[in-house]
Amino acid sequence: MDHLYDDADRERLVPEPPKRVDAPVRRAFERDRARVVHAAATRRLAAKTQVMGPQADDFVRNRLTHSLEVAQVARDLARALGCHPDLTETAALAHDLGHPPFGHNGERVLADLSEACGGFEGNAQTLRLLTRLEAKTFDEQGRSVGLNLTRATLDACTKYPWTRGAALPPAGVHSDGTVRTVLKFGVYPDDEPVFDWMRRGASGTAQCLEAQVMDLADDVAYSVHDVEDGVVADRVDLTRLDRAGLWQTVRDWYRPDADDDLLDDVLAGLQAVESWPTERYDHSRRALAALKNLTSDLIGRFCGSVQEATFAAGEGPFVRYRADLVVPEHTQLEIAVLKGIAAHYVMSADDRVALMSRQRELMAELVEGLLLRGPDALDRPFAQDWEEAVDESGRLRVVIDQVASLTDASAVTRHAAVRG
Repeated sequence: MDHLYDDADRERLVPEPPKRVDAPVRRAFERDRARVVHAAATRRLAAKTQVMGPQADDFVRNRLTHSLEVAQVARDLARALGCHPDLTETAALAHDLGHPPFGHNGERVLADLSEACGGFEGNAQTLRLLTRLEAKTFDEQGRSVGLNLTRATLDACTKYPWTRGAALPPAGVHSDGTVRTVLKFGVYPDDEPVFDWMRRGASGTAQCLEAQVMDLADDVAYSVHDVEDGVVADRVDLTRLDRAGLWQTVRDWYRPDADDDLLDDVLAGLQAVESWPTERYDHSRRALAALKNLTSDLIGRFCGSVQEATFAAGEGPFVRYRADLVVPEHTQLEIAVLKGIAAHYVMSADDRVALMSRQRELMAELVEGLLLRGPDALDRPFAQDWEEAVDESGRLRVVIDQVASLTDASAVTRHAAVRG
């Protein structure tokens, strides 16, 4: 499959000489994957909220474990379709790197506070991190170009390949239950030069196929795994579902067009999966094994239907801009039902809603405090960025970059230090 990608796909912002002859030979996309795996931002994902905070329970997902699971789904689907598994896996590993503390809840606060410097969006922050903030390579002018990934890998990491001005009004609900109030876009104004370089050869605002695979893998992983976490936390009982309330949540959050009869049929299809439980989860080893079998069966079900539909839609090759991923409507509905189960029983819980309110207060106070104290309160790389900023807008962006880099725990600690 390497021959399906050309020199432009493998081009880097800063050309790199071949590795020394005694080093292991790795192809371009393999090197990209290694750089993301070893990035400091990847390690920080272990302490960032997925749905419930990392401190909530030893079993629940955090951003890192979620990203690893998305990467596995993306790699398997890429291999089945014939696009490059290393490239697609790297995009999946990187897809959440730009998320701030407290997930979409924190993203909402940073978006509100960053209007003066071009807004905030987790995916735009991912591009900024990969091409600027994460230290690896510098250009001839002494400017950081981040991890210096290939064009094809950066493009695959870009879920929303357009500017803020081209973004549609937000609608619906995030996977963690927060209402979408943040415009979805993929690049800040001062990162547009690298964005334009990355998108050379792309058509309009289209996602490349590898980005589509990453996007679907993310959708599949959290729809299945959020339900699994809810079952283990005794918040979800798959043998006793309140259909009236559940279907209303599905309509309110994900599919306003779906009526009760349609959703009943979709649920019946899911319940017909052989591993769907018939008894309440009892925390035994056998019950956990059965639950794991269910998640595996559902992921296989969704990916299999997408692979079949994609192959039926064209001859390929299924790489870059030469084909599109096809997700059948029934598969989309099954994923929406699983999301609705997690939303209804986990994300709408009163204790979680109260916690999220306090998290937003903390994030706003942290940004305010760092702006007042300036470089003395920032990590050294961001303090240097502050000194190089030419105006208030630039300094605001530096503070937003600093806060976005923090984990949930370090945001709390930094807040306490800044507020005194």
